[in-house]
Amino acid sequence: MSLAVARAVDELKRGRPVAVGAIGILSVELADEASLSSFERGDRADLLLSHPRAALLNIVNQRAAAAGPVRVRRSDWMDMAATLAAADPVRDLATPFKGPYETRPLGALAEAAAAAIRLAKLAGLLPALYLIEAAPGADWLSVAPAEVLAYRESIDLRLVTRARLPLDAAEASEIVAFRGSGGGPEHLAIVIGDPPRSKPVLVRLHSACLTGDVLGSLKCDCGPQLRAALDAIAREGAGILLYLQQEGRGIGLVNKLRAYALQDQGFDTVDANLRLGFEVDERDFGLAARMLELMGVASVRLMTNNPAKVAGLEAEGVTVVERVAHHAGEGAHNSAYLATKRERTGHLL
Repeated sequence: MSLAVARAVDELKRGRPVAVGAIGILSVELADEASLSSFERGDRADLLLSHPRAALLNIVNQRAAAAGPVRVRRSDWMDMAATLAAADPVRDLATPFKGPYETRPLGALAEAAAAAIRLAKLAGLLPALYLIEAAPGADWLSVAPAEVLAYRESIDLRLVTRARLPLDAAEASEIVAFRGSGGGPEHLAIVIGDPPRSKPVLVRLHSACLTGDVLGSLKCDCGPQLRAALDAIAREGAGILLYLQQEGRGIGLVNKLRAYALQDQGFDTVDANLRLGFEVDERDFGLAARMLELMGVASVRLMTNNPAKVAGLEAEGVTVVERVAHHAGEGAHNSAYLATKRERTGHLL
């Protein structure tokens, strides 16, 4: 992560305002009366929502799925509680009647608004922000919209260390750690045996899932998928599992837990992400491609049931010579979750 973007993400996560081009932004979920008053400086801030959340609130034409953020004028009735209710879908059943909302065109601020929503997502926050058009405060950090929109974590990813790590699945294993020069989460590779780089390597991409991998959650199939992948690679004799810090298909741990709460209200995992204001899948497969490149792997046999992973890796220059089916972990608590994967995201289950 570039230093400027990393610092902007950190400021936003601390509940502080950030200047993005010609706009100032403040996280809706982290603001309080004092910070909002200081941010507004007498001028009532607007609300900036990602397009999926705005579409859910019927503020925009829902068919324009690829459109950018939506700016909402905060009317007198939109106090902090009403604004947070507009931003957080977990509160929808408690506050079912919202509006009316009045949108405002972004015009020349569209690029800055898109960058602002991207910053919120990078920070693991709800993609909902207070917005003002004003000269930034003297102590506000400033970042260029183009720099935020051009940012990709994979660009400056580096291999920082590696060590022997005997596993239950395979004693002849090594763990390899990767980190971007601007900070951010560390990503890991588990290398079992000595995969020859001269031919396709058996590879599994696994997005971190604290609830499934560590706590044994039955709501998903992540924990069993992780362990079954390590066992399968061990049986093969050699291969690599990439452990990517892209919780909840890239929306972050806290937002994934919000998605769980929405699932308890009856929404499936796809609709939960959209209601939160995210896309169905926010992961960047360039990250996995860069890790493979740093380990000298150019072609793979990819263990996955998700065709999007195959397409994502190939789009980043990795040759996928074979998709290897990988099934594990189906149970009574996750049958609806797996059905959604099959029916809505094209998983081959």
